Amino acid sequence: MARIAERFARVEPRWRAGRLVLGLLSDLPRKNCWTIAEWVGEANPHGMQHLLCRASWDADAVRDDVRDYVVEHLHDEEAVLVVDETGDVKKGIHTVGVQRQYTGTAGRIENSQVAVYLVYAGTRGHAAVDRELYVPRSWTRDPDRCRAAGLGEGTAFATKPELATRMITRFLDAGHRVGWVTGDEVYGGNPKLRSTLEERGLEYVLAVACSAEVTTNARIFRADALAAKVPKRAWQKLSAGAGAKGNRFYDWAVIDLAEPGPGHRQLLIRRNRRTGELAYYRCHSTRQFPLTTLVRVAGSRWRVEETFQTEKGLAGLDEHQLRRYPSWSRWVTLAMLAHAFLAVVRADEHTRPPPDDLIPLTCNEIQHLFITLVVQPLSDAAHRLSWSAWRRRHQAQARTSHYRRQAAAQT
Repeated sequence: MARIAERFARVEPRWRAGRLVLGLLSDLPRKNCWTIAEWVGEANPHGMQHLLCRASWDADAVRDDVRDYVVEHLHDEEAVLVVDETGDVKKGIHTVGVQRQYTGTAGRIENSQVAVYLVYAGTRGHAAVDRELYVPRSWTRDPDRCRAAGLGEGTAFATKPELATRMITRFLDAGHRVGWVTGDEVYGGNPKLRSTLEERGLEYVLAVACSAEVTTNARIFRADALAAKVPKRAWQKLSAGAGAKGNRFYDWAVIDLAEPGPGHRQLLIRRNRRTGELAYYRCHSTRQFPLTTLVRVAGSRWRVEETFQTEKGLAGLDEHQLRRYPSWSRWVTLAMLAHAFLAVVRADEHTRPPPDDLIPLTCNEIQHLFITLVVQPLSDAAHRLSWSAWRRRHQAQARTSHYRRQAAAQT
């Protein structure tokens, strides 16, 4: 928390931000301003709400501090930047950026809010280092709606690859260096993003659709048509990295391409050993790399899923109940900070081998030990009864307001 102290104009919001981060690290079943305020011992949620809505502090500067903190402690010469989006299912139409759209969280089209994240993934660990809210055209075409949600004047529509480009550019402009970038088909299918990465000297392994067209010395092929021509001897069994149940083994093949431009361009093909399902990746590098390197980078994409799972499950990334953009950006930034803390402690703990009969400490176990042994939340009977009375009083006021509004509508 000392790293972000100067981002706050007053000591009160700085102090409260620390308590909010502790609440995000807590074992509360639901994490919002009400539950966290009660857990940390405050008399009501007004202070937490003020911190997220009106207090004077710079969430983007804190975001930059989180990025620097992660890179400093998880630094790895072979680290990969992973870009991906995640969605939060929402009700109503007033939450910033919400509309009916596909979200992988639900696996279907839902009323949801989607954000794009940049994750730093190395051998020591992985954590999100940047975030951008995806604001659909249905919002950017309505300036009044954007203004009511706290978006800046003249907010323009940006695609998810454009948001990814924005975050990668910020990462590089801050003086950080990384060798590789990876992402799914949304990003691999975007020529502008690929061109930007090449101009900035970044190598990439980006997933593409089976219909993607690639150029060989013979002619132009669809990716799936070219994969059908790969001889059996060209496939190699390699691990895409360790998962929860051991190494993730697939069959892999790589084909050199003859597309214009400097550097080496290849099509990487992954085949599921059980189902035979194929996946395709465009690869670009400044020099020739072995297949094992390309496979390692492609396998790094799973780290973003692990990051989302941990940030949501342990740090409350998706549990905000906030409608306006400034509040959203503050909540997710502090959630990123909370998760980064867990990731850094985990990385430090893994430098010391555990006893033979124990696995290394996980983020889940670190969170449990930290809250149990270090943090002592207030839970005496008087405090609990005071919060019960506050909730009931607030609900009574809301009920009276609803009845008055209903009566006025009927007259």
